[in-house]
Amino acid sequence: MNTVCVLGVNGLTLAQSASSDRSLLEYIMQGGPVGIIILLISLGAVGMIGAQIFRVRRSKLAPDDLLESLRPTLASGDVQNAIIMCTEHETESYLSRVLGMSLKRAARSPFGMLELRSTVEEIGQLETDRLYRLTDGIGLVASIAPMLGLLGTVVGMVGAFDAITMADGPARPDQLAGSISQALITTVLGLIVAIPCTSAYTYFRNRIDHLTTEIGEEIDDLIAPLESKSSERVAPGGNR
Repeated sequence: MNTVCVLGVNGLTLAQSASSDRSLLEYIMQGGPVGIIILLISLGAVGMIGAQIFRVRRSKLAPDDLLESLRPTLASGDVQNAIIMCTEHETESYLSRVLGMSLKRAARSPFGMLELRSTVEEIGQLETDRLYRLTDGIGLVASIAPMLGLLGTVVGMVGAFDAITMADGPARPDQLAGSISQALITTVLGLIVAIPCTSAYTYFRNRIDHLTTEIGEEIDDLIAPLESKSSERVAPGGNR
């Protein structure tokens, strides 16, 4: 009995040692074509997460120097100079696009600055949707990865049953091991990709919502003097 226990412990130790010698790439390759596909989409997700970390920052969406330059310019009612500042700023940003395009449209409109706020809201929503695009890509990877893992699981189990069907007599463990291993590895890979992608998706959505709301309040403060001056030019009867 003791001999059997010793042999069992030694066998388990040897199996763990052999398993630990395998590299991560070998595990992924054992997942078959589905494992490689999961690896590729995970690389795409890493790229999108890196891009969003760089893009979704207050300093990138609303540079402080542009904000401080626009404040006195719009307070004095110098719309054309404000448009030039937004257009020619060294860094294109959420603030410069929203405010610059809104001022251009309002300047060409017969209603002038009276429709500036509605224009800012419309263009601001378009620019916010633009920020969401890469985040939605991360969410797509988070949704697809576990389904690919499930696909690999089904493919691996089908392979295992095929091995049982084709075996002469009872199937040996080594005939089933490859297919079952593929099934489990693809499931693990899918979850490894999906969990951080889901976390990143939620973080960036909330971060974008917070920053765009904060910058929207700054834009409201910037355009308030223009709206006030436009309202003063309108007569009580509705005529300018």
